[in-house]
Amino acid sequence: MAPRPPWRAVLAGTAAAALGLTALSPVTAFAADTAYEAENATISQGVVESNHAGYSGTGFVNFDNVAGSYVEYAVNAAQAGTHTLTFRYANGTPDNRPVKLTVDGGDKGTVDFPGTGAWTTWKTATATVQLTAGVNRVRTTATTANGGPNADQLTDTFTAPVDPEPPSPPTNLKASTILPTAATFTWTAATDNVGVVRYEINRGGNTLKTVDGNTTSATVDNLTPNTAYDISVGAFDAAGNPSQQSNVVTFTTPPSDDTTPPTVPGNLRSTGVTANSVSLAWNASTDTGGTIAGYDVYQGATKVATTTSLGTTVTDLSPNTSYTFTVKARDPNGNSSAASNAVTAKTSAPGGAGGIPEYDKDIAKVDLGWSVGFLPNGNALVTERDRFEVLLVTPSGQKATLGKVPGAVGTNGEGGLLGLAISPNWAADHAIYLYHTASGDNRIVKMTYDGTTLSSTSTPVLTGIAKNRYHNGGRIKFGPDGKLYATVGDAKNSDNAQNKSSLNGKILRLNPDGSAPSDNPFSATGGNARYVWSYGHRNPQGLAWDSRGQLWAAEFGESSQDELNLIQKGGNFGWPSCEGTQGSCSGYIAPKKTWSTSQAGPSGLEIVNDWIYIAGVTGQQLFATQINAAGTGVGTVSTLFSGRWGRLRSVTKTPDGGLWLTSTNNDKNGGTPSALDNVIVRLRFPGGTPGGFKLTSAAFADNATIPDKYTCAGDGTAGQDPSPPLAWGAADGAKGYAVVFADVANSGNKLHWAIWDVPASARSLPEGLGAGYTVPDQGGAKQKAMGSGANAQKFFGPCPGGASHPYTFTLYALNTATVPGLTSSSTMAQIETAIKGASTAGVVLRGKSSAAA
Repeated sequence: MAPRPPWRAVLAGTAAAALGLTALSPVTAFAADTAYEAENATISQGVVESNHAGYSGTGFVNFDNVAGSYVEYAVNAAQAGTHTLTFRYANGTPDNRPVKLTVDGGDKGTVDFPGTGAWTTWKTATATVQLTAGVNRVRTTATTANGGPNADQLTDTFTAPVDPEPPSPPTNLKASTILPTAATFTWTAATDNVGVVRYEINRGGNTLKTVDGNTTSATVDNLTPNTAYDISVGAFDAAGNPSQQSNVVTFTTPPSDDTTPPTVPGNLRSTGVTANSVSLAWNASTDTGGTIAGYDVYQGATKVATTTSLGTTVTDLSPNTSYTFTVKARDPNGNSSAASNAVTAKTSAPGGAGGIPEYDKDIAKVDLGWSVGFLPNGNALVTERDRFEVLLVTPSGQKATLGKVPGAVGTNGEGGLLGLAISPNWAADHAIYLYHTASGDNRIVKMTYDGTTLSSTSTPVLTGIAKNRYHNGGRIKFGPDGKLYATVGDAKNSDNAQNKSSLNGKILRLNPDGSAPSDNPFSATGGNARYVWSYGHRNPQGLAWDSRGQLWAAEFGESSQDELNLIQKGGNFGWPSCEGTQGSCSGYIAPKKTWSTSQAGPSGLEIVNDWIYIAGVTGQQLFATQINAAGTGVGTVSTLFSGRWGRLRSVTKTPDGGLWLTSTNNDKNGGTPSALDNVIVRLRFPGGTPGGFKLTSAAFADNATIPDKYTCAGDGTAGQDPSPPLAWGAADGAKGYAVVFADVANSGNKLHWAIWDVPASARSLPEGLGAGYTVPDQGGAKQKAMGSGANAQKFFGPCPGGASHPYTFTLYALNTATVPGLTSSSTMAQIETAIKGASTAGVVLRGKSSAAA
């Protein structure tokens, strides 16, 4: 441990007594004063005046002579701890005019304001309170019919010790007297250089109970029968420093003697259909034990969904088909209600593209696949959280371990090897970025992967991010601006979220080399604040950008609400004062959608043509919703695949127009092990990606045979073939389009032909495109093919040599009208890489051919 700097004993009186201290340990302390003029505060039943001399600022507040009149100051504390509030006032009457003092609604007692002899005589009164880092709502409310004094100014002086040393972890945690709804916990006390002031008993990052620093045994009486728990304890000191967590105890509460089933869910109804799905909703059931564990949805006699929500969307259905559903409620003891009313709904006709995907196929089994990133060739890199390994996974499911990330460690909880981002310039720099827990912090590092070998060393990009068993954040992604964004949890210290000097409780933005961009909102502040893009976050994880370039993020709540947020540069999202829409939320940015924390647990987030998809770990379901036309909010939220794969961790769009979804059901934070643990599955959009972005050909259907006239069988010669007609629906926000044609037999990617810089207004390509690097009559579009000479500047059709081969036409929506860096000398691989680098979405038209020259 580094030596502590010199100290001054300024913690005294009530603050020391509250800690139970008789002598002070060495700490550093300081006093920082900030003044707030009353005339700039929020005033109720009072008026700003300037008729009595001696005030500061531009005036003072004259309380109305009624009980309940108040002045509320927004005190922005740089650091949590003990603060002295000094009120400058005048009272020209002989009577005391006391006010009730509250901070964020919490009662802090009464402050007396005795007479000052004249209205022009100004004096001060003080109060000592605990403030959190960030904005605190300090209200003074008159308690008598005389109202309050004339209020001039409030000065905030921070007098708490600066104490960077956290307590040691509590040890020897044990559980005893385990009952259906309660358990007793004991532990060995933590130690601290100043003193432990409280302990938190945690489950999965959520606090079940808080006790004071002198208590090392507690009974938690709000447990659920027949439920698995993993419990740890953390210690906190007066400065808000959290310890690392204690050892973890696991147990399952016994069933209760409740044999009464829940009431029947009411009013089951269909709320919408597509060609492949039916959305359902129902009214809540009740239970004598007070808890509904979940709802089971049946299609006939087959259970098709399990959810804690009051609705779900059943997918993988056939078009133009009627289906009948019922739903049953279940309590924690396994008692099930009778079936609800039956409802029959008919799916719509095929055609058109909606936002509801369906299951396509299993890709691979992995161990806690936390993050997925796709390389330009369509293969994916996947991080395994607890093994600290990076995997290579192909679209066909082939899997290889590339290596371990050096220095990565776990936290027996939510830490480990987390986020992954592939450099947008990967073809040139082969860089990949990783977010992982290390021995002393969380950090972002850079490694290299050249397509064959993962480097054995890593280069630190950003270090010093506080870690804990819980609330590590960990998602990293490159934005449209080429900057690297990172979600960072508060590391179980909620004060971090409002403290811009802390990297925690934030969304960070940095240059690929780890420096802070000069256009970040707090770059002039210096220090860690240079990296802050938004703050006031508890444990954000999902990150994605819409067609307008707006950043959206998903965030875990504490005990009431999870959040979907539209991020603003420099925005304050309210934690810990505000959770979702609960708490003291005035002045903070409100979420665009909230869920009960029992229904969501939003982790990975993806956006495809302005449809948002969120992987829910707690709710064990995928959420889908469409951004509204104005880009300011979202519409109805569908819950998909409820209970099908357990806890869902990440969702990632694929280069060929689908989604990869990872489940992490054995991640130590809940979930029941099953055969579906830790699987990557592929989802597909049967009508094309949302927004109607779908590639078709009038010459052949998807996955059908490509006619011989477009192959080498047409003229008996490889190359110089007429191209088939192609047509597509628009992609939201596309600035251009490209098509890549490839032979994909045996999971390969033999590139035959590409056309790019197709104008954004185009919706089709005619049969038989003309030859030339600049394609005739196609608005400046360019093309290149395999082969040489004339063959390299015209469509090169299938010619596999007699065997039935699979081919793909992949349509890409581009974020630029002109793909940069390409010339007529560029190779097919360079062209595909550049197109993918400029792509925002892709869809595939499949074809087969047995043509031979």
